[in-house]
Amino acid sequence: MKTIPAVYIMASARDGAIHVGVTAHLIDRITAQQGNGYILVYVEFHRRVGDALAREKQLKGGSRDKKIALIERLNPAWNDLYDTMLFAFRFYGAEE
Repeated sequence: MKTIPAVYIMASARDGAIHVGVTAHLIDRITAQQGNGYILVYVEFHRRVGDALAREKQLKGGSRDKKIALIERLNPAWNDLYDTMLFAFRFYGAEE
């Protein structure tokens, strides 16, 4: 699999726990977290690992309300984005 630096947010529920992370192997990371009852609610991709790490730090430093606002701007229903992301990876050849 090609590595694509990504910052992601997973949540147990809207009013539950929110986890911000960074990885270059998103599918593996999300699959591992789903077993803990989390769903993928937000993801953004970066060209460089350093950019992804800086963005993760920025998001982790923000308030819960800011994280919720970011999620709801792009995913107001808090849908699990895993299947959509997996399809995009396969369609665009990110997964080999």
